Formats: sequence, C-alpha cells, structure tokens
Amino acid sequence: MSDTLVAQSERLARAVSRLRFAAPVTHVYNPLRYAARPHREYLRRFGTGPKEVVLLGMNPGPFGMAQTGVPFGEVGMVRDWIGIEAPVSRPRREHPRRPIEGFACRRSEVSGQRLWGWARERFGAPERFFSRFFVANYCPLVFMEESGRNRTPDKLTRAERDALYRVCDRALRETVAALAPRFVIGVGRFAETRAKAVLPEFAGTIASIPHPSPASPAANRGWAPLAEAALREIGVTLD
Repeated sequence: MSDTLVAQSERLARAVSRLRFAAPVTHVYNPLRYAARPHREYLRRFGTGPKEVVLLGMNPGPFGMAQTGVPFGEVGMVRDWIGIEAPVSRPRREHPRRPIEGFACRRSEVSGQRLWGWARERFGAPERFFSRFFVANYCPLVFMEESGRNRTPDKLTRAERDALYRVCDRALRETVAALAPRFVIGVGRFAETRAKAVLPEFAGTIASIPHPSPASPAANRGWAPLAEAALREIGVTLD
C-alpha cells in the first residue's frame, strides 16, 4: 500500500508542476520533486494502512517539509526521531532568502518541532505512532513573495486556488482511500474545511485540532495539551 502513496505522490508532483502562479507569488517550491528521496522513504516506511487517524496539514513550511520532504518535517525530528535522512537537491528557481539546504538546514520549524515532539513524548517509538497515525499535507507546494514572505494557498487568486485545489483534492481522496482512516483531522481549520469539501461521503469523522504555529498565542502557551484535549473530544483515544 505504501507503493500506492508513492505513485500518488508522483502524480501529484507532476500535476502541480504544471500550474502557474502570478505576482505577488514570485517563487514556488515543489519538495515532491527536489526532496523526492526522503519523501518516498517516509511514504514507504510509514504509509501502509489501514490507519486510524490521518493528520492533515495545509502546505510545507520553509524550514520543515521544504527542507526534508516530510510533512511538518523539522530537520532534527525527521533525522533523529523518525529516522530519515536522504540527499535533497534544490528547486529550479531558488529564493535567495529561502535557500534549500536539506538536512544541513540549521533553522528549526517550530510547528514541526511541536507536532513531532508531541508524537515522540506520547508514543515513544515512531513505529508506535505510525501504527495508528499518518501525517500528510493537503498541498505540497511552498509559495513565496519577492520579500521571501510565505504565502499560504488560501491567499492565492481565485483562479489559482481553483486549479490547485482540483489536483490536491484528487490526491487527498486517493490518500484517504489508500489508508482507510476512521478520522481525518485537520491541523488547523483550513485542512478541516478542505477535507469536508473533498470527502462529503466519508463514513468517519472529519474535525480539526489547533495548529502548532508560533503565530498562535494559544499554541505558544502549550500546544500539546490543547491538541490532546481536542483529539479526545473528537474521539481519538491516547491512553
């Protein structure tokens, strides 16, 4: 089944590479291409189902999946806890303020550090976490403005969003079909909204937990307890 996700990822990589985006977007990174090796390793090692829970993020962060090819992929967590490290090349057109250094990147992705740090503390071994959970992103692309500022998919133009959502919706449906989860849980409201739009006949539960972003004052006061309380309210057992 992990080969199913690898094939789906390759189709998605080709589909999004054909899309075009206008100003204020000046640079688009596709880690499914230049970080394909660690991404495929993640899918092959942990993308076997069925899973109880799919945790769904929005899109890669500049110091997470953009560097490692793993969703929420803070370098230290991916290398030292998940146990993945593989060569990463560079985007065809790289922003000078957002270089891709792969596993040599020294910047920390706070959201990824919080999410995978919680998984490590709660489950211990990655195999225990992945026996029930899988983490994915709805959109695989990173969008940047001329200044280097990140631009999220929901801030694209209507036409750009529509074209992007069509291919990402198809990929999400394929991921859920392959993993057959009981819960699809957005890490943040955006992902929950997309999942509900894409999966109207889903027999399980679609919900969300707070996003671990440092832009969230609540998350900065302690994201893990908030996430665990939300998961339990949704019906996901943790003990």
